Amino acid sequence: MTARTATTERQKRLGYELRRMRTAAGVSAEYAAGLLGVDRGAISAMESGARAISIERLRTLACNCEVTDELYISGLTEMAQPAGRRWWDRYRGQLPQSFLDIAELEDRSIRMRAAYSVHMPGLLQTSDHALAVFRMVIPALPEHEVALRLALRVERQQVLDGENAHEFVAIVHEAALRMQFGGRTVLRAQLDHLLNRSEQDNVTVLVIPFDAGGFPGAGQTVLYAEGPTAQLDTVQVDNSHGPDFIHAETQLAKYRAHFDLMEKLALPPAASRDFIRTIASQL
Repeated sequence: MTARTATTERQKRLGYELRRMRTAAGVSAEYAAGLLGVDRGAISAMESGARAISIERLRTLACNCEVTDELYISGLTEMAQPAGRRWWDRYRGQLPQSFLDIAELEDRSIRMRAAYSVHMPGLLQTSDHALAVFRMVIPALPEHEVALRLALRVERQQVLDGENAHEFVAIVHEAALRMQFGGRTVLRAQLDHLLNRSEQDNVTVLVIPFDAGGFPGAGQTVLYAEGPTAQLDTVQVDNSHGPDFIHAETQLAKYRAHFDLMEKLALPPAASRDFIRTIASQL
């Protein structure tokens, strides 16, 4: 198999897991190369995500690294499957790869939890609210770039609908509920949309009021995407330079604890809806 010219976050993650599996078992790259019938350079390329690995070779490596967790192995084999063309591929070459990586991460997740201290949840934003956010970017984006970002965001929201709708828990701080991106009218419509979405069986909106005091990870926008097993979970953190993807075991444990505590600090679903209605009535 030839090396890829560009790698997606999913491909990089698979490579990371291959290397973690090999090194945890004390298996050298040279041994792995001989086992799989490739040269050492191919092992390095597989572990960087630059080269694909067949399902057969992946299972052979897992067996010889004494990995017995079938859920974990099945998760890896799914990641190794050729993805085929997906809806987000229409934006390839037009938007940053990291934007497409977020769409793929959401699509492949089993369950998502996300926390927002300033912004509304991207998967729950109205088009007008999203437009107002995109138009605040510095340096300013050309209108065709804004339109592309909006189109991608709207399509990403489909992950919450249909027969295979994903479970989504959004923890939103009161500050985000009061930020008037686009003005009062846009915010009022956004809050109404948030309330409507929160009535879906697969969507939970929890509000952390100012009165709750401090909370871990304040100031960050964080998505915790659950995989088929905890080892394959992923944290995605928004930054001004773009999204970061985190999957080190200690970091995953830290963010799980963050979300558990934030859920305890937040109002229950019904009380959260009442809180949002109160803010909307004040506009």
